[in-house]
Amino acid sequence: MTSSLLLSDALDLGDLSVFLGRAERVDDGFVRLIAAQGVLAAYVSVLHPAGILDRSPTVLGLRTFALPRQERFDLVVPLRAMLDRLARATSEAADRAETDPVELPLPFESGTAVWAGISPPRSGWRVRDELDGGVPADTLERAARDGIDEIARVIPTGTGEQIVGRVRAEVWGREVEGAPRVPAGAAFAAYSLGFLASGESALVYENGPWSRLSTSRGHVLVRRAGGLLG
Repeated sequence: MTSSLLLSDALDLGDLSVFLGRAERVDDGFVRLIAAQGVLAAYVSVLHPAGILDRSPTVLGLRTFALPRQERFDLVVPLRAMLDRLARATSEAADRAETDPVELPLPFESGTAVWAGISPPRSGWRVRDELDGGVPADTLERAARDGIDEIARVIPTGTGEQIVGRVRAEVWGREVEGAPRVPAGAAFAAYSLGFLASGESALVYENGPWSRLSTSRGHVLVRRAGGLLG
C-alpha cells in the first residue's frame, strides 16, 4: 500500500485541493488516483448509473499532474479523507518555498466505487472531425445551467429516488445543442469542475465507446449507458 505521494510544488497541491473540493460538491464519494510514467491522473465521478436500469451516462472528471519522482500505484480513496489530508499538507507547506516538492500522505482505501472499475483509455484518442474546432465554453455552460434549472424545476422536494434518477438521466443524456453526441452531462461536469474558461473551446475526441472534452483546465470523459455514443 502506497502511504504518500510527492507533488511537484505548492501550486499543484492547491490545484488538486480545488479540483477535489469541487468534485465533492457534485458527488461526495471517491477519487481514483493513478500514478505511472511520471504523471498522476486524478479521476472523479460526476455522473454514473445507479443500476442496470439507469440510462445515465458515466461522466468522469480528470486532472493530471507531473510528478517529481517515479511512482506507480492505482488507488480508490474517499474524497473527504483525501481533502482532509490536502488541508493538513497545505498548512504544513505554508512555511516552505512554493517551489519545494510537497509530501502528501494518502488515506487508506475503503469502500467501493463501481465507476472506478471502468477505465478510460490513456491513448489512441482522435479528434471528432465534425467538431474539430471544439465546442465553445459558453455553449457548454449554457447547457449545464439549463439542465440544472430544469432538474430543480421538475423535481420537487421529497421526490422518490427512482424518479429523480430517471429525470436526471433524461436531462443529462440529451445532446448539447450544436454538439452532436456530446451529452449535457459532459457540459455539467466541465462547468461544475471549473474546466470552462471564457473565450475557450473544449476540444472533442473519441476512442471506441468513450468521448473526451478537453480544455486547458482539465478533461471530461464520457461513456454512454450501454457503451454507445451514437
